Amino acid sequence: MPDNTSQQRGLASAAVGEHEPPAGGGCRLIAYRIHEYDSFLRMVPAPADRFWMDFSTKGWANRCLPLRIANQAGWHILSDCDFEATWTGKPQVDSVKIRFADGRPSRLVKSNFGYGIVTWYLPYLFRTSPGYNLLVRGPANLPKDGIAPVEGLVETDWTDATFTVNWKFTRPFKPVKFSKDEPICLLLPQRRGELEAVEPEIRNIESDPPLQQRYTRWIESRRAWVDEASKTPLAKGELPSWQGHYTRGTHVTGEAAPEHQTKLELRPFLEREPPLRQPAVVEPVATGGRWNRLLQWARGPAR
Repeated sequence: MPDNTSQQRGLASAAVGEHEPPAGGGCRLIAYRIHEYDSFLRMVPAPADRFWMDFSTKGWANRCLPLRIANQAGWHILSDCDFEATWTGKPQVDSVKIRFADGRPSRLVKSNFGYGIVTWYLPYLFRTSPGYNLLVRGPANLPKDGIAPVEGLVETDWTDATFTVNWKFTRPFKPVKFSKDEPICLLLPQRRGELEAVEPEIRNIESDPPLQQRYTRWIESRRAWVDEASKTPLAKGELPSWQGHYTRGTHVTGEAAPEHQTKLELRPFLEREPPLRQPAVVEPVATGGRWNRLLQWARGPAR
């Protein structure tokens, strides 16, 4: 008979090896499908663009490179459905009402904890390389009126448990909508112990004369630029100019920074194995009931 124990030991050793850092260093991030769920959420590198940055500010916000870099710093997990949720303001689990578009529910979205919290069950168990945690937070610079993401830091290099993504309502009776393929969270691996190794200090800038000199040149340049710009009124629809030294990675003297990034290029999740079965087709369900009639009344007649 075959030695099943030896085979299992070999598979376990291979799995442990897969969790080790890549040959070039860094961290490995693996999402293991959990097949007790019947659908799997998409995961993509977070993009630099945000709708409000493009349109609400007519593109002006895109000149802020730190914003765009922060937008890209991690991987988004995307919603698999359209739905609207409302909270009555009470602590009970059933105080959060979820209404799915076209009556097609997602089995991954529900009210699980009460207290105005909407929960997504993730159909994955995440594993990082030894020594790396996974920061699970809301999508960067994507504010949502009436609800806010709850963040957590998970030791995904050893835990055998899955975790959920949660958003908490900030006020009752404010309907909040989530759309299919809208980001619901951002995944950001962090090396354990790095924050504790930081030694914060407060000093006077006069204690670093070269830095003080560079700062003085910068602030004098900025004030002169602001004064000059204020003398020329903007035409209708014209955006103000900006110095752009930080975006170019240079000091006001023209000296280049030793290192500078204008974008992040994160690798997409590589699908090394297909799912063992295809996602189930979700059938529509009835959406009637007293609560839905109350919400319809609160929203008013359709326009």
